[in-house]
Amino acid sequence: MATTRDWLLDDSPSSRLQARLGRSYRLSRALARNPLAMVGAIIVLTLILVALFAPWIATHSPIGQDLANRLKPPSAENWMGTDELGRDIWSRVVYGARITLMIVALVAVLAAPVGLVIGAVAGYFGGWTDRILMGITDIFLSMPKLILALAFVAALGPGIQNAIIAIAIATWPGYARIARAETLTIRNSEFVAAVELQGASSLRVIVNHILPLCTSSMIIRVTLDMAGIILTAAGLGFIGLGAQPPLPEWGAMISRGRSFILDQWWVATMPGFAIVIVSLGFCFLGDGLRDVLDPKHGDRQ
Repeated sequence: MATTRDWLLDDSPSSRLQARLGRSYRLSRALARNPLAMVGAIIVLTLILVALFAPWIATHSPIGQDLANRLKPPSAENWMGTDELGRDIWSRVVYGARITLMIVALVAVLAAPVGLVIGAVAGYFGGWTDRILMGITDIFLSMPKLILALAFVAALGPGIQNAIIAIAIATWPGYARIARAETLTIRNSEFVAAVELQGASSLRVIVNHILPLCTSSMIIRVTLDMAGIILTAAGLGFIGLGAQPPLPEWGAMISRGRSFILDQWWVATMPGFAIVIVSLGFCFLGDGLRDVLDPKHGDRQ
């Protein structure tokens, strides 16, 4: 009698559902064999859970001030100490996970689809369309991402919404380049020619056949870029152009704690640890996804 595992690993699936579930099962097994990828997945999952259950995990209000207990070192009452206004740093780091998760999610939602579509259109049509779209992309890529985001947020004004828009504008060109490269390898394939001979429009070919094949590379790049997005958002918050007080954004917390770095080290160090750990988590997970989703790696397995 066939087990569920045998059904998932069947080389001749009888339906699309079985094929998709089987592929997901194989990918999850391959990911589980990568220790660093599992560490990254645990860190990212922890970030999500902390963000979701912040009101229950935090021990104090993230914005409540208690000047009588300002700059207290870590203790049983305040696990990560308090800042210059007596606010509990542990609670602020916990609520800061919400801001960090919101930033990376919204930047990915805004930048990845735009870059994916622009790259696919440029690669599929070629000619002047490719030259114009890739020329615009190269203009953005010619400038460092942080400097470009800084310029846009300075023009739009400080605030977390403007910071998200600025980071998204600075991020999409990389996705466009990847999508174009993938499209160039696909557009002359026999199955694309067959679909075109059946009378499919360019829009249908791009949406139904090219974009899905670019998704794997896009997922890997987005995951790897999460660390850079977090650091860019923290950099904007550090110079006062990101989330505004009293929001507990990690970069802004480091900025306020730099004045006390020698004597009250915990004020800046604790949010710094959070940034480093979460960034490493996304990097580890991205590396694992690259190994799993890379077709060449799959052939080697």
